[in-house]
Amino acid sequence: QVQLVESGGGLVQAGGSLRLSCTASGRTFSSNAMGWFRQAPGKERDIAAAISWSGARTYYADSVKGRFTISRDNAKNTVYLQMNSLKPEDTAVYYCARRPYPDYAQEPRGYDYWGQGTQVTVSS
Repeated sequence: QVQLVESGGGLVQAGGSLRLSCTASGRTFSSNAMGWFRQAPGKERDIAAAISWSGARTYYADSVKGRFTISRDNAKNTVYLQMNSLKPEDTAVYYCARRPYPDYAQEPRGYDYWGQGTQVTVSS
């Protein structure tokens, strides 16, 4: 069993920054790709960013490219999402997820464990 706990969400003004953290417990996550997804009210859950098991490969949705940075610290069982230049359209619940393979996928169905989510609200 794997537990994922996100933290770092909150309310921020447009142009501001937040850093999300997701810490895994239970089975090791150092051999697994990880993803950050987000879901706005009335919308589907979409990928924001993903990272391979070693951190060597990363993926970003076009909407966040150049503003968000995903990273991981396998010694701490933690994956991060640094979010800069935030926009009101970034408002959503953000979820981290574990993929049962070393490389990432873009679809939510490719991930087997999910955190409870953390709310990010960007005011204009």
